[in-house]
Parts: sequence; C-alpha cells; structure tokens
Amino acid sequence: MVDGPVVAVRGEAYREVPPELARFTVTATARDRDREATLTRLAERAAAVRVLLDSYGAVIAHRETGDLRVRPETRRSGERVVAYHGSVATTVTVTDFTDLGELMLRLADQDQVEVAGPWWSLRPDSPAYREARRAAIADALARAGEYAEALGARVTALLELADTDGGGRPMFARAAFAGGGAGDAVPELELDPQPQSVHAAVEARFTISEPVLR
Repeated sequence: MVDGPVVAVRGEAYREVPPELARFTVTATARDRDREATLTRLAERAAAVRVLLDSYGAVIAHRETGDLRVRPETRRSGERVVAYHGSVATTVTVTDFTDLGELMLRLADQDQVEVAGPWWSLRPDSPAYREARRAAIADALARAGEYAEALGARVTALLELADTDGGGRPMFARAAFAGGGAGDAVPELELDPQPQSVHAAVEARFTISEPVLR
C-alpha cells in the first residue's frame, strides 16, 4: 500500500537516425527447352554472381542464398514440357554504403540477373534503441516533475516503470534492375539512405510530496 499522493505519466521519445544496414536481393535466372541446359546455365550465372560479390570483400557483411526454384513449363492442355525455368536468389547485407550503388548496378549488368532493393534498417542491438529508451524515461521523469511542481509538490520516489512501446520501423527503398550483359560500362548510381524512425514509450508511477493546494 502506498502512503501519499501518486502521479502516473507516460514518457515518449522519437528519433530519426541514419540506417546501419542495407539489404538487397540478386536473382539469377535461366530458361531452356532442355532441363540439363537450364541447370547448367543457372549454375554458371549463380557462380558469376558469387565471384562478383567476392570481389567486394569486406563491403559485404553477410549473404544468404535461398529460394532455389526449377520448374517445368507445360502447355495449357496436357503435360508436355516445352521449357524449364530456373532461378536462385541471394540476399546481401552491407554496412558500408559507399559502393552500394556500384555493386548493385554491376550485379544487374550480369546476364539474366535481377537486383531488387535496397531495404534500409538498423541493427537489432543498435545504440539508437537504447538512447530512445533513456530519452523516454527522462521524458516521464520531467512530466512527473512538472505535474508535481504545478501542485506545489516534488517527486519523491519511483513506484513503477513499464516499457509499453519500443523499437524502430525499418524503412525501405525498392529499385529493380534486370541485367542483360550490356557491356563493361556501368553507369553511376548514387543512393540516399533513408532515415530510420525509432520510438520508445514508458509508463511510470511516482510518489510525490503532499501538494500545497491554494
């Protein structure tokens, strides 16, 4: 049981901070009437993508290959196979955005390769989240102090603190490039990283001294 008056407040903090990660996908495709030819071309194009990614070394934080698909194409009537389609997608994550535009365009310049992204985000353990939570607590304490001061009282103790909302909302910019092996000349592309919104909110209860009511 609490003796004395209590003030309950909500503290919030909003921040816009630069992104820390950029992700994009690169998909190699192949199509041929012969299944083995399709698989061979797909493997060759996927290997070319890997070689290009390897050449950027430390720029790439990590990459994951997934969504491998090989399917037959049949006529509308019957099960006669007229062609085989194959694709393999790789998700690439970078932390250094200096050469991001160049890397994406060079990948898109490969034969039968599609590039999509980038998607901007923060690291799960980004200091931006911690800073926002601290700011939300400071906001709650400041509000409690303002209410107490308006009553001619002062904040004496913290009774309860609850985290009600936190984290950020990743934002993205999507661009799609279809490769065609146009040549060695790759145009320059400058990308503008999108700021990330970070929000934190807390609810707090404080005891205050006896108000001076006039």
